[in-house]
Amino acid sequence: MRRSDKKMADRSAVEGVLASCAVGRLGTVGPDGWPMVKPVNFAYDRGRLYFHTAREGEKIDHLRAEPRVCFEAHQPVAYVRPRAQACEADYLFRSVIARGRAVFVEDPEEKREALGLLMDKYEGPGRWPPLPDAKVAAVGVVRIDVEELVGKEHLGKGRLRERAEAALNGVETLPVVLERE
Repeated sequence: MRRSDKKMADRSAVEGVLASCAVGRLGTVGPDGWPMVKPVNFAYDRGRLYFHTAREGEKIDHLRAEPRVCFEAHQPVAYVRPRAQACEADYLFRSVIARGRAVFVEDPEEKREALGLLMDKYEGPGRWPPLPDAKVAAVGVVRIDVEELVGKEHLGKGRLRERAEAALNGVETLPVVLERE
């Protein structure tokens, strides 16, 4: 990372970004050598990222050709309005980049656990009906075994940072709009 001052040193904060982001972006390289980025719903648990997918398609072709992947998720925190000059405008954020290897999950118990993690994340724990065996068998689940996980943040300085951190810890919907003081 070029800007080491923006690196998130706290692992729990990095994992918190993954817990709060609804959409991540999966970066793959296809059999033709071209890169591709696709948005996916995902869940993170104990050094693994999971997402569900169809069993066929471009994404699957890419993962079969090359299991090494990159994954990105970002959390917009605030837009900062300029006071006197356009260059004072800013965007405050937290982001995570993971690199690892994709594995097609075939074990029914791990699949069910992964789908349960996804349901808990998007519907809330205990707020969803049972997963029928036929559906679990039919859906594709991919696990990314994370080999590198790096978080980056830009929350501003001074009072602006205090307000950004308050927004992160508050009940407001992110991103918020902040005025420069």
